[in-house]
This record gives sequence, structure tokens and C-alpha cells, in this order.
Amino acid sequence: MSQRREVLPIPDRQYLGLVTYDAKDPDTTFPPITPRLPPEDAPNVLVILLDDVGFGASSAFGGPANTPTAERLQQNGLTYNRFHTTALCAPTRAALLSGRNHHSVGMGSITETATSAPGLSGLKPNTKAALPMTLKLNGYSTAQFGKCHEVPPWQTSPVGPFTAWPTGEGGFEHFYGFIGGENNQYYPALYEGISPVEPEKTPEEGYHLTEDLADHAIDWVRTQKALAPEKPFFMYFAPGATHAPHHVPQEWADRYAGQFAGGWDAQRETILEQQKQRGVVPADAVLTARPDEIPSWDEMSDELKPVLERQMEVYAGFLEHTDYHVGRVVDAIEDLGALENTLVYYIIGDNGASAEGTINGAFNEMANFNGLAAIETPEFMVEVKDLFGTKDAYNHYSVGWAWAMCTPFQWTKQVASHWGGTRNGTIVHWPAGIESKGETRSQFTHVIDVAPTILEAARLPEPTFVNGVQQSPIEGTSMTYSFEDAAAPERHDLQYFEMAGNRGIYYKGWSAVTRHSIPWLFSQELPALDDDVWELYDGTKDWTQANDLAAEMPDRLASLQRLWLIEAVKYNVLPIDDRRFERFDPAIAGRPQLISGKRQVLLPGMKRLSEHSVLSIKNRSFSVTAAVDIREGITAHGVVIAQGGRFGGWGLYVKEGRAKFVYNLLGMTEFIIGTDEDLPSGKHQVRAEFAYDGGGVAKGGDVTLFYDGKPVGTGRVEMTQPMIFSADETTDVGDDYGMPVTTDYGDSTKFNGRIDVVQLDVGDDDHSHLIDPEEVARVAISRQ
Repeated sequence: MSQRREVLPIPDRQYLGLVTYDAKDPDTTFPPITPRLPPEDAPNVLVILLDDVGFGASSAFGGPANTPTAERLQQNGLTYNRFHTTALCAPTRAALLSGRNHHSVGMGSITETATSAPGLSGLKPNTKAALPMTLKLNGYSTAQFGKCHEVPPWQTSPVGPFTAWPTGEGGFEHFYGFIGGENNQYYPALYEGISPVEPEKTPEEGYHLTEDLADHAIDWVRTQKALAPEKPFFMYFAPGATHAPHHVPQEWADRYAGQFAGGWDAQRETILEQQKQRGVVPADAVLTARPDEIPSWDEMSDELKPVLERQMEVYAGFLEHTDYHVGRVVDAIEDLGALENTLVYYIIGDNGASAEGTINGAFNEMANFNGLAAIETPEFMVEVKDLFGTKDAYNHYSVGWAWAMCTPFQWTKQVASHWGGTRNGTIVHWPAGIESKGETRSQFTHVIDVAPTILEAARLPEPTFVNGVQQSPIEGTSMTYSFEDAAAPERHDLQYFEMAGNRGIYYKGWSAVTRHSIPWLFSQELPALDDDVWELYDGTKDWTQANDLAAEMPDRLASLQRLWLIEAVKYNVLPIDDRRFERFDPAIAGRPQLISGKRQVLLPGMKRLSEHSVLSIKNRSFSVTAAVDIREGITAHGVVIAQGGRFGGWGLYVKEGRAKFVYNLLGMTEFIIGTDEDLPSGKHQVRAEFAYDGGGVAKGGDVTLFYDGKPVGTGRVEMTQPMIFSADETTDVGDDYGMPVTTDYGDSTKFNGRIDVVQLDVGDDDHSHLIDPEEVARVAISRQ
């Protein structure tokens, strides 16, 4: 009798046949133990999800970055040119892995801005089990490699809980990658399962994260097929590429030298022509106009243009490098003889290209996230041009390039109202299951359609119970109906969109949209939601949303606006929350906070602590005190505690027997305060006190060093970071993992004495709730 699979795990059935007294009795017999497997010939599944790649970036969709792996899969698979995402990374990933809309699974935005509202909580309800869990409980081997941005910030510490981690209720048996929105490609903060691990090589030895992820994916799939060839696998390969920082070996960027001298306006025209030649857009597709908020190439200064060109050269090389390593994974599966029956989704971007790099681009994108973009002057950018893409930069490209990479559509990542933010080129490849080859499919599809497609391909039912919890229906629509029929009427004909107040609705070819906010303007004055101007587009005639019909057809627009509201209520979109800086503060946002109060005690050996796991010392006075023990005859040396890394952070350390405090401002300026007095052997208390100037955020302060309560050195920090030190670097006690805060440490960062305890204390002058982006910008400019 076939197994019923609607209830997972599949319940074990008690054996009620004859049980003999003696196992040697000839009547002794029991049914054989058999592994739980999905239906016969269920395909392997490989889902590849790139990060921050616009529709017009890859050569497979007419773009300037060479992506031969994508083109190879296109030739033997299907190209979907109306596939949509949510306009932001974590929401797209949550939707992909659940088959539900992002607000339905609490991921209305990124986890770092979660609130207590159901659609923005960052918490996936247990009534909406992840696809990998369903597959695992049906007998699939499951593994994830790369980015996981679905863990709420208060759960990112070494004590968990690990429910939202990939190997928890994410359903993956194996995970190798990073937690969070982005990672340094040369110095990543990696986890295997839930355990922090360090890369086996250094950048000097050729290390790069994408290659490392591909290596681990290849090793895993070879092992899986060698030891359990009868089990199909589900592999989710989600590299941090091509999210900022744009890191790639120089030789890959140099392949594009001189190719972008014409600028982004001309580049868009070239891309559209190539898209038409490849057939990924209709022959009558119109290039949408440049928004007023994005300057033309001609408006950019001649001094800055070589820098802007290099930004795009680095990005194009980064995307080609990523596609190359995706190809290595695909090749490994093919070498195992498994590619024929592997359903491959190659989703080229989890949203549109990122316009979070400012008009001029960024040497260190953390400057913009701290409201300090003005500190990176054009003169400074010219000086550091040749560092872009290397380990010595944390770079991002200009808004103009992001817009061009979304050709032929309007806008970019975050702007869920327009196709530039939500339409991503997607390729489906499955030789054993799809007879059609090299064809284009133009039915409207969405990332929530991936999960039901995989279940249908594997002949697995949507579960009604998972781990004892009744499940809500999957909200996506299987795409299998379109595999062999290019003319099949689309079945996913209604879809809402919303991100940061940008919202839209698609219904049977028509779309009504309104842009509410601009991604790179953190201090913009937002209109009231009811004052937003809506646009109307007829997608049956206007493929790119170029001809606004709102004034001509107000009744149709009103009908679609009402439909958006109905869908918004259905899927937990309301209340719309367009706050930006405020939601980074847990107290304002209403989400849990792992560490609160005014004191935190840290112990030796603690490492890889995210900023959410450590008391915030920003915009306030603080002190750090360490109890250390230095053996007789040893010159004390090494890091006592460090937070952040090369592109922003601070540390208390001892160099050649003398204590020092360093504050690294965005990787641009280091303030180092030291002492002329040696730290003697024995047990001592080393302390650094930072007296904040007050009067707002991002101000400076005076530092005093103490041995056993006695002041031994003083100095000055002229300016501080008000919001965030790093998206990937962590806090470590007794060492500085990842990219060190300062090169002043010397050759060794590990503390050579004993640390008994480190204590952080913060004062009452907390100004974090006073963050005013315009004030921060003024401070930055005044420091130039």
C-alpha cells in the first residue's frame, strides 16, 4: 500500500503480525526496514539564487556581464522572462522557501527592521513549513550553501534559539554559509550548521567566498550520491554574490576594462538591443525614461567618471566570476550522471540591482548606512579607485549602474512598485522532465511559485500537517503547466507587491503601482501614504511599464487600488511601515532585544557575536574593563576585545606590553590611544573609558586608559559611527576573527595572557533615539 504523505512526518505503523518467542523460530518474520523515499524517479532539485542582480545584467538576458553557465542552461531549458521577486533579499528568500507571500511568513522587510506586526515580525509561523522540511520528511537529502538572511536578529547569537536557522525548522540537514544580509567575500563570518568556522585559506592564498561555497557544495553532492544514490537531493545554492561588497579577483574585473566608458544611459540602449536580439523581451519593448532622481552620465564630473567605470568593471567581473562557480556546481552534478533528472532553477537575482550605493558609489557602503556618505568625497574616491574589488575595500557601485542593470524597466531593488525592483531573469532546466529546449516562457510567475512546482515535479502532495501543526495552504501556483506549452494561459494572474511603502498590484496583464520611497535617500521626506501618486499600465501592450494610463482610465485604476487593499489585508501587509532609521532600534520597532540594560559581562573564548548580541556603545559614553593575568617573563600582547573590522569598529588590545584603544571610523581614519607604561606581569585590571561629547549622534569623545584604576594614557576620538559597525564582522574576546579592526595589532591578534572577564558599561547619555540623518550628514561634512 502506498504511503499517505499529507501528514509529515509520515506516521510509523505498529507491526501487529505474529511475534514469536524465539527469533530462531521458522515462523519469525517481520517486514524489512526500508528507507523513506519520495515517489520513484522524483527529481533532484538545485535552486540557485543570486543576490542583487537586475534583469539586464547577465548576458543570458542581454546584459554586459558574461554568464556562460546561464546561457548553457538556457539552450537546453526554458527562459522565464516574467518571473518576479519581492524587491528585497530576505523577503524573497522567505517566500521562495515557503511558497507563501513574504508578509504571510512575517518577512515584510529585512530581519534587522522587524517589528511586532505579524507581517513584519521576522518570524515564520509554524503553520507554514519550509519546502526543505517537507522534502526532507519525504526522504530527500537537503543542503544549503551560502546566504541565510531569515534569522531574526535576537536569535543570531551562539545561544540561539536556532529555530529559524537552516538546520532548524529550515529543514536543511546540512548548512555551510553565513547568517545575515551580506558578507565580506575575503573574510566571511561562516557557519557549518550552527557552529562558527574559519576559512581554510587567506585572501593572499587565493581565498574567495563564492569559490569556497562551490567547493563545499561539490563535496556534499558527491558524498550524497556516493553514499545514498537512491535518495534525490535538494540543494539550495545561494552565494552572497553579487550583493555588496563587490569583491572579485582583479583579473576578472580587468576583463571589462574600458567597456563602460559610454556611461549608464548608453549602456541601457545597448542592453535593450541585445535583449531584443536574444528574444528575452518583445521586439516592441520600449526603454523606460530615466527618473529625475538619477543623474545622466553627462551630468557626472569628468573627475569621477573613471571611478564610476571601475565600479561597473568590478561588478561585471563579480557576476561573471559567480556564474563560473555556479557552473562548477552544475558540472559536478553532470559528472555524477545526475543532471538529466535534476530540476534546476537558476534565479538571477533575488530582487533588482541594488541602488544602495549612492549617486557616486561607495568605497565603504557602511558610510551610507551610517548616514555618512558625504565623508567619501570625489577626491577620496579618485584616490582609492584601484582598490575597488580588493580586500582593502567594501565597495558598491553607483545608483546609475544599478538602474542600468535593471534595463529596460523603471527603478531598482527596494522599489516593489515597478518591474525594475521585482523582475528577475530565471531559467528552468530539467532534461528528464521537460521536452522543450531553448524556448522562452512569458506567463506571469512569482518566486512563491517555485515551491509548488517542485512538489508537483516530485509528485508530492502539499502537506496538511507538519510536525503536528496544521498547515496553511501554499499561496504560489505550480509552473509545470507552462513547461510544454508556451501559449498556455497564465495561472498566476493576481499578485500584490509592497516594500518600504512602494506598492503595486498585478491582475490579468494590468498593473497599478505607486513609488513611495527612494532606496538611497535615507533622509528623504516621505509623502503621506494617501498622497502617493498611482500609475496604471497595460502589460498586454506595454511590456516595460513605459506608458502611464492613470489619467485616461481612472476607473480601472481605482478598481486595482481596491484590489491591492484586499490582497494587503489577506496577506498581513497592513499596517504599511515606511520608517527607516527608527526600525533599527528594537525598542522603537517593538521586537525582542537579546541584550539590554547598561552592563554586559563577556568571558574568554566568546567569539562571533553579532552586533545584536552585544550592548550598543554608539552615541553614548561607555567603558570596557578587562581582568587579565600576565605570566612572569611574558611581554603581554594581543586583542582583549574587538568589535567590527577593517571597515569600522573598535578594540582594546595590548601591543608589546602596553595597552591601546583603537576606534576605526569607516576604514578611513583610525584613532589610536596608547600609553607609555608597560602592563606588568600578574593580575591586573585594564580599562578604557570613552566620554562622549554629547549633543547628538556621530560625535566624538575623550578616551582614558587605566591600569588598576590609575590613569595611564589619554587621547581623542573625533567622530564615531552612529548606526552600525559592520554587516558581517563580529565581537570577539581574546582575538579578532575575520578582518582585524586595525593593522596596528601586529602579526598576532591572539591574546597571550589569560583573560578572566571583560565588562562593558554604558552611560545614561544614549542619543540613539535622536538619530537625524540630516544632522549626521552635516557632521560628516563638517569633518572634511
